[in-house]
Amino acid sequence: MLAILTLIAAQAPPQNECRHDTSAMMALDERGFDQTMSGGWRTLADAGCDAQAADLIADWRSNHPANPRTAGLLQWHEGQLRANAGQTARAIMLFEAARKPAEEDAGFGWNLYVDGSVAFLRRDLVGLDTARAKLAALPRPAGYAPIGADGKPRAYAWPMNLNILDGFVACWNRPYKHAYACAKPATKTLPPA
Repeated sequence: MLAILTLIAAQAPPQNECRHDTSAMMALDERGFDQTMSGGWRTLADAGCDAQAADLIADWRSNHPANPRTAGLLQWHEGQLRANAGQTARAIMLFEAARKPAEEDAGFGWNLYVDGSVAFLRRDLVGLDTARAKLAALPRPAGYAPIGADGKPRAYAWPMNLNILDGFVACWNRPYKHAYACAKPATKTLPPA
């Protein structure tokens, strides 16, 4: 028992690394809080403070009106952090809440990614394999050509998130955080001309 407690303590970051300025975080707009790769909640996650980062996202969401277009993404990120921290039931609930309406997801496979991620957390290998196979078979939507902030075509991987589900399969017996890291980088290509 002492060895397990020592291992857990060695994996947890020192408490001072998890400190943050809550007021400054709450003052950030959604882009600054969620989409800045070196700011917002990610500063805590990068320090290994997954549970604290998840709590911060929950606080931020409760203090800001939900943007219907992006609310699911914040729930998803909180769910990922909760899964990293071993809070599986809460992670599953957040993942389920991040599903897109069928008409919004038509042809894109987000909900298949959700299915596979939830199956991984529920330790349902058949469900994970099924979601992965359906996602892998999903054809690229006709005319889908994402544009970058510069107005030029942006390279993207298709199907999106398949590499993550592949990582879950490859590292099936590992915790979520480790299995997520097993994903190989997705091969991105420019849309057909």
